[in-house]
Amino acid sequence: MTMQIAHVGVIGLGNMGLPMATTLARKGFQVSGFDLSALRRELASQQGIATLELAELLRTADAIVSSLPLGRDVESVLTTPNGLLARSDRRVTVIDTSTADPATTRRLSKLLAEAGHGHLDAPVSGGPSGAADGKLTMMIGGTEHDFAEARPVIEAVSAKAVHVGPSGAGNVAKLINNMLVAAHMVTTGEALRLAEAAGVSAEAVLQVVNAATGRSAISEIHFPKWIMSGRFDSGFSAGLMRKDVGLAADLARQVNIELPLSQEVARLWLADRSVVADTDDFTRMAGYRKSLAE
Repeated sequence: MTMQIAHVGVIGLGNMGLPMATTLARKGFQVSGFDLSALRRELASQQGIATLELAELLRTADAIVSSLPLGRDVESVLTTPNGLLARSDRRVTVIDTSTADPATTRRLSKLLAEAGHGHLDAPVSGGPSGAADGKLTMMIGGTEHDFAEARPVIEAVSAKAVHVGPSGAGNVAKLINNMLVAAHMVTTGEALRLAEAAGVSAEAVLQVVNAATGRSAISEIHFPKWIMSGRFDSGFSAGLMRKDVGLAADLARQVNIELPLSQEVARLWLADRSVVADTDDFTRMAGYRKSLAE
């Protein structure tokens, strides 16, 4: 039997969690939020999202959406004493939109299942604007039952949701996606620097690339919108991309596969924080000459 979901608790009210919370509220759910930051709690309140103490949220929500930086953060909050693991009044499905290592995801999913609850690793693509518009892409790992039970929440925040496979599969897919994004950011920047060095307008070459087979979401969206404009404010930090690239590299080592090009991309991202700090927007890693964005 599928449990009805009326009250959704959102844990982590950052750049992604808060717009997901407001989207869920707009689409008819009762939404409560939690964040360690008083500033984020106040911002949530200003946008009509009530906040609760973590233990109370875990004890009262019908479903939980988590959006936190690290897998260990998710594991820590979901195992809060007298919280979700202590509940027996109903089955609660956790929809974890964080990007985490698959091993932590699988361990947490098993722990929640033993307590009678569901768990989906459901990392997202689409940024803060996609979260605010309910048009995210979600890549989901978990059981068919949990996916079906969480479908009303998933459909409220996403335009496309792909059930990739069992627990951990969503995070594997997200790490692969972000490994490609990290590579495209570097290679597209290098390509446009080559164009300029050869005496051809980078803007003109970008139009050709985006009409031909070299295009990507990075060339079509990120370069015109956030890099060549000089905005560098996509809402995703270089530190978070470095975390994801590092997790992808760790995964390759765990499964004993050599990925020489991806390893070089990881080296470039992880090597030097003096030019692009962790707090900078990840689009600054394009290495694109600043003069072209002025």
